[in-house]
Amino acid sequence: MSNDTGEDTAYGALLARVDQSDFGGALRSVFLADAVRHPLHFAKASLDLSAAQAAVAARAAQRAFGRGSSGAVGPGDNRFTDRTWQANPAFRTLAESYLSTVQWAQHLVDTSHASAIEREKARFVLNLMLDALAPSNVPWMNPAVLKETFETGGQSLIAGANNFVDDLLHNGGRPRQVDTTSFSLGKNLAATPGRVVLRNSLIELLMYEPQTDLVHAQPILCSPPWINKYYIMDLAPGRSFIEYAVQHGFTVFCISYRNPDASMRGVSWDDYLQLGLMAALEQVSELTGSPVVNIVGLCLGGTMSTIGLAHLAAKGEAERVGWMTVTNTLVDFSIPGHLGVFADRASVTRLERNIKKRGYLEASAMAQTFDWLRGNDLVWSYVINNWYMGKTPPAFDLLAWNGDSTNMPAAMHTQYLRACYVENLLIRPGAFRIAGTPIDLRKIRQPMYVLGAEADHIAPWKGTYLTTQNVGGEVRYTLTSSGHVAGIVNPPGNPKAAFWTRPRADRGVDADAWRDGAERVSGSWWDDWVDWAAARSGELVAPPRVPPGEPAPGSYAKGEAAQPFQARSSAGRPRRARTSAAAKNP
Repeated sequence: MSNDTGEDTAYGALLARVDQSDFGGALRSVFLADAVRHPLHFAKASLDLSAAQAAVAARAAQRAFGRGSSGAVGPGDNRFTDRTWQANPAFRTLAESYLSTVQWAQHLVDTSHASAIEREKARFVLNLMLDALAPSNVPWMNPAVLKETFETGGQSLIAGANNFVDDLLHNGGRPRQVDTTSFSLGKNLAATPGRVVLRNSLIELLMYEPQTDLVHAQPILCSPPWINKYYIMDLAPGRSFIEYAVQHGFTVFCISYRNPDASMRGVSWDDYLQLGLMAALEQVSELTGSPVVNIVGLCLGGTMSTIGLAHLAAKGEAERVGWMTVTNTLVDFSIPGHLGVFADRASVTRLERNIKKRGYLEASAMAQTFDWLRGNDLVWSYVINNWYMGKTPPAFDLLAWNGDSTNMPAAMHTQYLRACYVENLLIRPGAFRIAGTPIDLRKIRQPMYVLGAEADHIAPWKGTYLTTQNVGGEVRYTLTSSGHVAGIVNPPGNPKAAFWTRPRADRGVDADAWRDGAERVSGSWWDDWVDWAAARSGELVAPPRVPPGEPAPGSYAKGEAAQPFQARSSAGRPRRARTSAAAKNP
């Protein structure tokens, strides 16, 4: 298959989309403007590239005479793991020349005289282009593709062409990442037994059936992000954080958000607080009889939970929450991760205009953004596997969940970007208001368990650590060896898993100093967390009754039709979440 067909179409569409955030202008500032304003700097960089390529040629000549290095090409780079890249002189030289050019281009961006945001944007789009130009992405330059073609007598090319046409017609021109045919919600995904015990126009609240004779008196409310479906917290049997908590004697509830449509264009963070977290908190207390509820928030759900605690503290109701866990969560956005390149003031203004008419940001746009942040792993590897080699992608639960993404309401999404990424308001006492209440994170006095992930590119661990410096209570910070998603899907039993922890994170201790003094522990942080949570969740009692209702995962997770969203009464005040028997037992 030609390299200028489907993948170029998808790539061109991507560039057209990201250029709305002025990525093209950033590239011009880094390369053209630098060359004009600082010609000596650019001339030196050109000489550096020539010298690097000459070194590649010299090593190739040495290998031709049986000398030179035989080490790995691009250690840790999965694109060049095939033995041919190491052993064949021509392929090795091709890979080394490419990697040398990549290193030079990245260094040129790093040393540019452009502004920090322009460098970051240029780095992002440059990496997209360099990834696309990798020799491994050209069929006749990839030894694994050539071998597969030879061994199958060309049948792999036919199968790949069929895969490409199917993806072009049914998957937006992008290669499929996962075979979803073996997955079913409620059976092998989101399968922990439970019931829908509250439904309003924004959320369904799930209550999970007890699996122990006794449970801790204080229940747990799980607050997931609404960028994806909730069941990353209940992925699959044996790989479910919720299942693990239930099996260790906790009464667990979880919010499942409705997938936004055009009727939700004006939905704000106020609505997500009142109809989401606060409505769920009230219902959990009512069904369990416990005046104290504990919260586990993930990613954006953790940001909302932290805001919710500060909101309760401002209203004098802090005692409603006993402790809180936040995983892979930012509240201080001064270290924003890769998503920061999409969230400067000018980019957010353009995004507002683009999504205003539709009323929401499409799920596919969010999914593509996250995929291209790790393009080699989440895009190009599937181009090679599916389109060039004619293979079927694996059946992998994480990728099945990743493909089940959701829309984002226009008003709430831009409010989130402006308040967090552009202004970083949450850490400034009184600067951010929600439901009419100014919040101050320092008033949060509950014990907190804060988790970061070492390889997280969405919420960098040093950014998650900053939470410990902005809240007022006792904090236990834990760092896991995983990435953003695997940080929550981290069941015990993985021999490669590890985490770092200290009894508490002291004020004034920065992230590097914290890690220098932290203890490395082999295994899953889940075990550490359950001991921490059990010690703070009250005595063991008989489990509360789970009322009858629709089985989990409910209707919203399945994307089933809902009534148009109506968040406010005719008087303009937020409506109270339903807590009647009908609401509990839809």
